Amino acid sequence: MLGKIKYLVSAFVACLVMVGNDSKAQRNDSKPNVLVINVDDLGWKDLGYMGSSFYETPNIDKLSRESMVFYNAYAAAANCAPARASLMTGLQTSRHGVFTVHPADRGDPKTRKLIPSPNKKFISDDLYTMGKMFKDNGYRTGTFGKWHISEDPFKHGFDINVGGGPQGNPGRKGYFSPYNIPNIKDGPTGEYLTDRLTQEAIAFVKENKDSPFFLYLPFYTVHTPLMGKEHLVEKYKNKEGGEGQNNPKYAAMIESLDENVGKLMKAIQELGLEKNTVVVFTSDNGGIRAISNQDPLRAGKGSYYEGGIRVPLLIKWSDTINSGISSQTPVSQLDLFPTFQKIIGAGNVSDDLDGIDLSPILFEGKTIERDLFFHFPIYLQAYDSELDQARDPLFRTRPGSVLISGNWKLHQYFEDDGLELYDLENDLSEKINLKNNKPEILAEMLFKLKQLQEYHQAPIPKKLNPKYSKPD
Repeated sequence: MLGKIKYLVSAFVACLVMVGNDSKAQRNDSKPNVLVINVDDLGWKDLGYMGSSFYETPNIDKLSRESMVFYNAYAAAANCAPARASLMTGLQTSRHGVFTVHPADRGDPKTRKLIPSPNKKFISDDLYTMGKMFKDNGYRTGTFGKWHISEDPFKHGFDINVGGGPQGNPGRKGYFSPYNIPNIKDGPTGEYLTDRLTQEAIAFVKENKDSPFFLYLPFYTVHTPLMGKEHLVEKYKNKEGGEGQNNPKYAAMIESLDENVGKLMKAIQELGLEKNTVVVFTSDNGGIRAISNQDPLRAGKGSYYEGGIRVPLLIKWSDTINSGISSQTPVSQLDLFPTFQKIIGAGNVSDDLDGIDLSPILFEGKTIERDLFFHFPIYLQAYDSELDQARDPLFRTRPGSVLISGNWKLHQYFEDDGLELYDLENDLSEKINLKNNKPEILAEMLFKLKQLQEYHQAPIPKKLNPKYSKPD
């Protein structure tokens, strides 16, 4: 039983509980560099340190041993554009208005009972983004790869942009030069895009090694189209897979990703920047289950079951954050913006963010009790009705909201007022709906969820779709 509480806005703010030793973190005299590696569609279990035996990721595994590992990390949304918009703005989806990759009316209109809420294609240029925050605090800023949340990263505080624009994938045959994306010069024929973006990022680091920099490296990989280097694809064709992880092209893409993470980490070390660089490694959302299985997590990209929103997260700061330590605290990518502001001692800040500062976890060994809220008043059609593990075979998700509070997770669906209550501690696969078994917990969770919907002014679609045809 959660117990009766009066749910105020402050309930969403962290309550800190000491569980570790006093902080031994020592701030550097100069502001630290910040590097964010944001992989596209990389699943929670698609790395060696997360338990995969098919994918080979020695460099990322090494990074995990040098980092604090967050096993309960969440994207702010289950697909690319809204998750990236939330990471870059520090705002819930309902506050920046990007709920899905445009358009919002996905799937057969006859199967959509409601008209989805309005959906913005891009974030507004006047929003205070992470790029603007770093630039306002004296940082050189660069983005290398998939941008996807506006036409122009330069309007959001970035000095350098290589390969970024409004597009969400590299296009047909787009992982090999000549490229299909804007803001990048073609390399030699056959050059691999992941290699090229890393080369550009390393050049940026070398150019700015004597002043603080913010490097955002949102790789296009491992988003479709699945395209790996031929010799690596052949390697994985001859390797036995298992547990739904056996796609040789996808595995080849992950190995190339890993190689390039290693190259970048080596460059930082050789330049003497390792102790003054904060490194974050994550994915923008869950993986596509039809490509790579994330069991025990249910479903994948586009779903608000765990497989769609739980993501890898590593945070490294040599000699400042304890390495080889893991945290089970639920954290969100919304938390990165306020954490960075704290770490760099920002003078120009955004004080209107939806995440929380993770410094007490990183530097003081504390845990954080907090609720996580997700809102998706939109439709996303199915990838594969047999493999998606969705609520129904037609859509990865239908309009609804989700609340995670402690071990409990509540799904609310707006079409049919459907409720699903799961105990994540004992049912990570979200198979056993306890809504009828735990009425007091259900009522408390639903009360909290409604309060958060009101606080964030989350739009709830109610207008019926005249094209809807009720199934027999």
